[in-house]
Amino acid sequence: MMSAVSAAETDRAPSFPELFSQIEDNIARVVRGKPELIHLTVLCLVAEGHLLVEDVPGVGKTSLAKALARTVDGVFGRIQFTPDLLPSDVLGTAVWNQREATFELRQGPVFANILLADEINRASPKTQSALLESMAEEQVTLDGSTHPLTRPFMVIATQNPIEHQGTYPLPESQLDRFLMRLTVGYPARDDEMQVLASDGGNQALADLHPVVPAQHVTAMADYARRVHVGDALSGYLLDLAAATRSHHHLALGMSPRAVLGLQRAVRVLAAAEGRSFASPDDVKRLARVVLAHRLIVSPEAQLQGITSGDVLDEIVSRTAVPRETPAG
Repeated sequence: MMSAVSAAETDRAPSFPELFSQIEDNIARVVRGKPELIHLTVLCLVAEGHLLVEDVPGVGKTSLAKALARTVDGVFGRIQFTPDLLPSDVLGTAVWNQREATFELRQGPVFANILLADEINRASPKTQSALLESMAEEQVTLDGSTHPLTRPFMVIATQNPIEHQGTYPLPESQLDRFLMRLTVGYPARDDEMQVLASDGGNQALADLHPVVPAQHVTAMADYARRVHVGDALSGYLLDLAAATRSHHHLALGMSPRAVLGLQRAVRVLAAAEGRSFASPDDVKRLARVVLAHRLIVSPEAQLQGITSGDVLDEIVSRTAVPRETPAG
């Protein structure tokens, strides 16, 4: 009887929470002591969003992106953004094929599943904007021809918050295309001791094997879209958006894209916890990482030292929470 049960369990397809945990656990073999960072990164991937990681150099941003790509058996691309980088260096270019007498696409690094845009704010606004279409529509247009990108497609962009010389701030239109903004932070002492013992974790990254195929990530994203978001919770999202748009300390509030992004994120969070419905608590847990970078604080509030996170915390605390039965 035991062997029959074991065989049945072996044949059973893993659930959404199990797949989600497998991805997290595999990345944790390389990125030590950062379970919340890993959790939110995987959530962002499954929600089909893009991630902005803002932190000092050398804390593992590149390792996080590489480990994610290897874990889901995806194509990894990397662009080191510099002031002289051209849009064609990102997207690719059309090359004349003399034998066929036609132009053919020479693909740029953007044709990947996980694209690391390293120090994105070092490139000119023209080059930064080259990513906008691919981030918003998962396609690239070159010389009048449209080329679709392969799902899953995720941009993980990094920028240094300290060193501003030679940088170009990301415009609001591009910030709004990032589903989340996260920081890595320095590791705890015990975790950094493990990093020293492993000589930086390069071998762990080299030994990392996929745990799910990229197609499973796409299937998980499609599954998460079916998580129930009731009318009351939708109203709560719209109440938060309206509060940001009318707040006296904000010059720019939530866009409709921000509302949709937050809804996608809470659906994935609910699915990762084995629920078929999203709740207001999911919204509260994700509000800062999904919304803070999209809100622009007024000049007067900046002089008072008020941040977008401060305003967001205030709005969330005073916005009425709906009471709703879970399933619709």
